[in-house]
Amino acid sequence: MAENKTKVTTASTSDFIGGLADAQRRSDCKKVAKLMQKATGAKPKMWGPSIVGFGSYHYTYESGRSGDGPIVGFSPRAQALTLYLTGAVQGGDKLLGSLGKFKNGKGCLYIKRLEEVDETVLEQLVTRSVEYVRKTNPRRSEAERRPLRARQATSRLSLLNA
Repeated sequence: MAENKTKVTTASTSDFIGGLADAQRRSDCKKVAKLMQKATGAKPKMWGPSIVGFGSYHYTYESGRSGDGPIVGFSPRAQALTLYLTGAVQGGDKLLGSLGKFKNGKGCLYIKRLEEVDETVLEQLVTRSVEYVRKTNPRRSEAERRPLRARQATSRLSLLNA
């Protein structure tokens, strides 16, 4: 069974985004990061050297390949800002029609400049992607399960003390 090679690192997402040479791309990345953090409730983490991801989930394909991946994420590639939006791109045809100027691939949106798309529609697509991943992959990665258990224990204690 092959494993995904893109893993969470300890690198700073702020340093990564701040180190981008193009001021417009930096600004776009900061806006997208804010949007994705709001949609997931998760802080950004670097996945490999160039992907900023939010949250995590465990997946297994029919081929047997499995691994952990970010629920949503983005990467400032040379040609475009790549947004990883599993489920939203394939099923969001109506929304995609009102997004603006972009290209898409399987699970990805490619945007040259954020000003060329409707940010409200983009926010809906990100939210749809988060919902899709959480619904279709209920088994979260170990990294995401731990904080959930801690939150559940805290809420149980507060119920007992009430």
